[in-house]
Amino acid sequence: MSTVAVILAAGLGTRMKSRLPKVLHPILGDPSLLWVLRTLPPALGGAVVVIHHGKELVLEALDAWRAAGLLHCPVTAVDQGEPLGTGHALQVCIPELDRLGARKVAILCGDVPLTSAATVRHLCSAEALLLAMDLPAPGSYGRVIQQADGRLSGIVEAKDATPAQLAVQRVNGGAYALPWPALKKALQGLTNQNAQKEYYLTDAVAAVARDLAVAVEVCDPEELAGMNSRQDQAALQAAAQRRIQRYWMAEGVTFLHPDSTLVGPRVALSRDVLLEPGVRLEGAVRIGEGCRIGQGTVITDAVLGEGVEVRPYCVIEQAVVGAGAKVGPFARLREGTDLAEGVHIGNFVETKKAKLHRGAKANHLAYLGDAEIGEGTNIGAGVITCNYDGVNKHRTVIGDRVFVGSDTQLVAPVTIGDGALIGAGSTITRDVPADALALSRAAQTEKEGGASRLRNRQKKQTRLS
Repeated sequence: MSTVAVILAAGLGTRMKSRLPKVLHPILGDPSLLWVLRTLPPALGGAVVVIHHGKELVLEALDAWRAAGLLHCPVTAVDQGEPLGTGHALQVCIPELDRLGARKVAILCGDVPLTSAATVRHLCSAEALLLAMDLPAPGSYGRVIQQADGRLSGIVEAKDATPAQLAVQRVNGGAYALPWPALKKALQGLTNQNAQKEYYLTDAVAAVARDLAVAVEVCDPEELAGMNSRQDQAALQAAAQRRIQRYWMAEGVTFLHPDSTLVGPRVALSRDVLLEPGVRLEGAVRIGEGCRIGQGTVITDAVLGEGVEVRPYCVIEQAVVGAGAKVGPFARLREGTDLAEGVHIGNFVETKKAKLHRGAKANHLAYLGDAEIGEGTNIGAGVITCNYDGVNKHRTVIGDRVFVGSDTQLVAPVTIGDGALIGAGSTITRDVPADALALSRAAQTEKEGGASRLRNRQKKQTRLS
């Protein structure tokens, strides 16, 4: 039997008060819709995402996730057009579900990010199932009405419920698995005779339940909580963070201040990693054993080897940091940075598309862009690789064991040979051979007694004024 997932993602999310579609609002750096798609089993016959509001942004996101290999099964999109209810959202999917050869449909919501992969696998393997939750204050959730044996009898939207039905605390979680032939028939018979004049998916689910047994299983409410407001988003992020931190603490990771530390769902940590307060790790981050990440550091889509020390308040993005390297404080490693073992990058150093070989050092106040720097080379304070001429970017190549003096400008394209020494304050515009001494300075002059004469002139000018 081919199971196809349908993800409802067409809503604007009025209470979010945002131009961004609700399903693209992030939880720990990853959009809610990506959280949902990531739970889908690879063996599915496909997934159909129902879109409308902000559909161009959602389609762009789907393309980017597909290119990055983040989608576990084939995903297509269907535009709902004018939204006429959740039942209408499934109606517009009928041709695509038929094309995919669906025999069973698993339905999930794109704004419910914390349903676990295990729960989704269980849902997809069931013959006919509704996921529910028990809430002491059900509010506006639809009530689940069950037969004496526990099977589903019906679902009543809160606006259409009687006082007795409103007293029911078991509510609809919005996740279903149903045989496609039966669901398709029910969808084709839907009407909008209800308080909201919408086509309810819940009416179709209830119609299926009249013809065959639909089981009801109760889940942890956290797994089925939706994101309808900024408060919901904050609560979901806090819940996700607690879940992630519990897992990594059990794996031997130390959080010095868990409440201020954010670790995304695609982060992989190793034993004896220590995260100081205010650290944020987002995207595809891998951190090796024994690393210490300093306070206030932000790391995105990066790999750190074993024993790396990142001192406080660094920003590392799309970079690779070798084992035993030291970074910061207040350093920025931009995209394409590749630091080998034992490299030192100090305070207020910025790198971009820079490869530093083993033991190279740039300890303070430097910019290294589009550069390759050899083993054991020392970059002094205030050194800049001048890589951009206003039109094109150019590379700087510095050999092994080179000493680049402070306040030097290396005007690319330029190559510095092994063992060369660049005098402080130089502007280097031509290649420097190996073991050469390169200087570029104006001649220094001294005038005996000049300081006293200058001060006297300044004093006279002060009296005159």
